[in-house]
Amino acid sequence: MVRSISILGCTGSIGRQTAAVAQHLGIRVAALTANRKIDLLEQQARLFHPSFVAVYDESAAKAFKIAVADTDIRVGSGMEGLIEAATLAESDCVVTAVSGAVGLKPTLAAIDAKKRIALANKETLVCAGEIVMARSKETGAEIVPVDSEHSAIFQCLMGRGEGELHKILLTGSGGPFRGRRREELESITPEEAVRHPNWSMGAKISVDSSTLMNKGLEFVEAMHLFGVRPEDIQVVIHPQSVIHSMVELVDGTVIAQLGVPDMGLPIQLALTYPERKASMFEHLDFWKLRDLSFEEPDLENFPCLRLAMDCAKRGGTAPCVMSAANEVAVHKFLRHELGYNRIYDAAAEAVEQVGVVPAADLDTILAADQAARVFVKEHF
Repeated sequence: MVRSISILGCTGSIGRQTAAVAQHLGIRVAALTANRKIDLLEQQARLFHPSFVAVYDESAAKAFKIAVADTDIRVGSGMEGLIEAATLAESDCVVTAVSGAVGLKPTLAAIDAKKRIALANKETLVCAGEIVMARSKETGAEIVPVDSEHSAIFQCLMGRGEGELHKILLTGSGGPFRGRRREELESITPEEAVRHPNWSMGAKISVDSSTLMNKGLEFVEAMHLFGVRPEDIQVVIHPQSVIHSMVELVDGTVIAQLGVPDMGLPIQLALTYPERKASMFEHLDFWKLRDLSFEEPDLENFPCLRLAMDCAKRGGTAPCVMSAANEVAVHKFLRHELGYNRIYDAAAEAVEQVGVVPAADLDTILAADQAARVFVKEHF
């Protein structure tokens, strides 16, 4: 089990849950980072008294520094601050819970510092999976996934030998609009889209779950995390969210990981691995389970998943462009500036118009990310 952690993105949903798990386990929080929510950040800083806090937004960093002037907490800002938090000598583990491509550089810096990475930032692998996994192999830094699906696959593969895996079965609830036709989704509001039937999550990931883009991003992540091809992953809609994912082995055996739908469980495992500790979360009650059902994903009415799977096959900067374009489109939707179905249109058009090149290095990836964001802002 790790002794101390840095939480990048501590004021978001995953960051707040990580803080609660760390408090339960008695793990020291050595560093915190946030973007602008300095009121919540100050509460966390006073509770955990970390050595270092970084605020990405420069003006918010100045306000936070004044707010904690009565403490001995060092305060940093910008990308330099995030990288310092990610490489802090006293942290054993870095929880990457920031949203967007801003998480790339700090994660790579943490890998170079040979930290354990509790990975919750999707863009790290969606945009730069080959670079990140190669760097972790080179340095020996552990990457333990925090996403419930990837944590499930990780657990199902524990102790398996090379060559035993036949297929990854990546499960998803289908979101709040499962069964609806695309024309019925035209008038969906942000308030409806953020109400996930099973999980408590932030607004952006809730919208992604409703469009199935989140499952598409997880598809790309799984390829890199577990070193498999797109054809080795099958998406399975499982509305109850009890089975978090499965693996099929070469002899036909299927191994599943089950549990209550609470992100605290995979967060805790990422911090205690390879040990397990008693948690503060509910245990699964089989007498209350009415049924477990499974369906094929609806790629016609929820085309974001199909787009992501196609981008995974195309490779290069395609997943990065798609992810960045989707992020901007979702934020426009949440501000009532873009219709629900136009989220897919924005991502799909960005992939075609921005173009796809080999993801040769981090600069190429970041340039593709920026180009996709500009495209959506100017054309949608």
